[in-house]
Amino acid sequence: MFLPVTINDMKARGWDEVDFVLVTGDAYVDHPSFGTAIISRYLESHGFKVAILSQPNWKNADDFKCFGRPRLGFLINSGNVDSMVNHYSVTKHKRSRDVYSPGGRTGNRPDRAVIVYSNRAREAYKDVPVIIGGLEASLRRLGHYDYWDDKVRRSILLDSKADILIYGMGERAVLEIAEALDSGLEAKDITWINGTCIKAKAADVQTQEDDVILPSFEDISTSKDAYCESFALQYRSNDAVAGKRLLEPNGNFYIIQNPPQPPLERDELDHLYELPFMRDYHPSYEKDGGVPAIEEIKFSITANRGCFGGCAFCAITYHQGREVRSRSKASIVEEAKLMTKQKGFKGYIHDIGGPTANFRHPSCKKQKKHGMCQHKDCLFPKPCSQMEADHKEYMDVLKAVRELDGIKKVFIRSGIRYDYLLADKDQRFIDELCKHHVSGILKVAPEHVSGRVLKNMRKPSVEVFDRFSEKYRAVNRKLGKKQYMVPYFISSHPGSTLDDAIELALYMKKTGFIPDQVQDFYPTPGTLATCMYHTEKDPFTGKPVYVAKTHEEKKMQRALMHFHKKENRNIVRAALKKAGREDLMEVLSR
Repeated sequence: MFLPVTINDMKARGWDEVDFVLVTGDAYVDHPSFGTAIISRYLESHGFKVAILSQPNWKNADDFKCFGRPRLGFLINSGNVDSMVNHYSVTKHKRSRDVYSPGGRTGNRPDRAVIVYSNRAREAYKDVPVIIGGLEASLRRLGHYDYWDDKVRRSILLDSKADILIYGMGERAVLEIAEALDSGLEAKDITWINGTCIKAKAADVQTQEDDVILPSFEDISTSKDAYCESFALQYRSNDAVAGKRLLEPNGNFYIIQNPPQPPLERDELDHLYELPFMRDYHPSYEKDGGVPAIEEIKFSITANRGCFGGCAFCAITYHQGREVRSRSKASIVEEAKLMTKQKGFKGYIHDIGGPTANFRHPSCKKQKKHGMCQHKDCLFPKPCSQMEADHKEYMDVLKAVRELDGIKKVFIRSGIRYDYLLADKDQRFIDELCKHHVSGILKVAPEHVSGRVLKNMRKPSVEVFDRFSEKYRAVNRKLGKKQYMVPYFISSHPGSTLDDAIELALYMKKTGFIPDQVQDFYPTPGTLATCMYHTEKDPFTGKPVYVAKTHEEKKMQRALMHFHKKENRNIVRAALKKAGREDLMEVLSR
């Protein structure tokens, strides 16, 4: 049974009131790939009554009153994606489709949805606690550069006027808040919970010995050096073991970020993913053609959380954290069995993975006791000597699922780290991958080939990608399979000059790797690359970083990655002329 979405649903359950109204910018999809489903079902499993207010009319507060006054509070997120990313392309043009809305229609949520929804909730019931969370709140929890305004914005906690902000994967934090509210505490007194941010008057704050005082909002708004310093301090404290309490001064207030929550351990993840999800969108959307986002994930299984890959352009490090945890084989197998009984299942599991599919455990033994290394990465610039690369358990999971009755094929689509794969002394995984888990084309993400750009991306050298490519081809030859590889590249990433874009074009010409799609770098909140984009510096070294910011140069770098298209010929020629490499026009035209 779906959770209540109307007051009639609420009354049909015999409820006179709900404990929480969970407000979301997405359509209501009760599937564990959606944060709304995870949080609501988790609270339900602990005895709390939750109603879902999905894509409310934000022009007034009427919809926020539809369940009556919630006993404990409003829980608010913008949906699975930041609302600004959801609405606008990298060129800041309005998107024509919203896969998280019924029928893919746009216009069902406002810009900066967390702020708008929070203010409407406060308007509906002035004294009811408002707790914000999800990706939009998590990545904007402190002062941050905003690409759409092209300025540093203050913590979303201030603009939303919420009481508490939950960052990261919020199950533990939301339960602790719910229990505190249920005990009779006021929201303003719930100040200690890990994985949360609060605001407090500076005069009322007693600093502690281990506190880290960040540069003030005023400083990071006016000084790029201060912005870099703040980012580096936040990055190094984003760890449940070594993380400190962070305080960001903002006028007469502090934004206080409590240390991160520890990641859920295996038994906790198993319990979470075994909750009674309906695994589909709410039936009220059937008349609109359903919710498109369900198609890719309906028959996919989340096997792990966290990522120690450390890619500069990815926000997972800031949101989920670098420590990896995974579900047990038994739990994953049970979910696969459940899928075989679902309507529409045709025998194909689209994915068993997560942020990085082939990560199953922490990268080394010391992390649980000492936390993640603050000044070094697990895979960059090369795999750490302490890293334990091991695919045995993942292979065992995949084998167990693909041998189930009713399963024809198990694919891996969430991406693998090929440098981690190559670091495993036991090379059986690539044989298993090619033999059983590729649907004809393997998508991989070298992202670029220029050493300078890859360094800023915190990705391995192109030679590592070449080694993997050759190994992939050799294994497929041995298996007698015609399977291909499509690489994913990013244009205009911080550090990429026209010369670097030309180097990439020549590499693609030489290897025949022509991408179907090209992604321009998109500066989204919370990433290292966005910090570089804004400051034009590496926040860890202070060294300058070249950033392509003009529309003209971005267009040139993008066109060079699709040099083979006739419609790009003139702009490719202009790019080569600007770089003094007109001699290459003939090479790229052959």
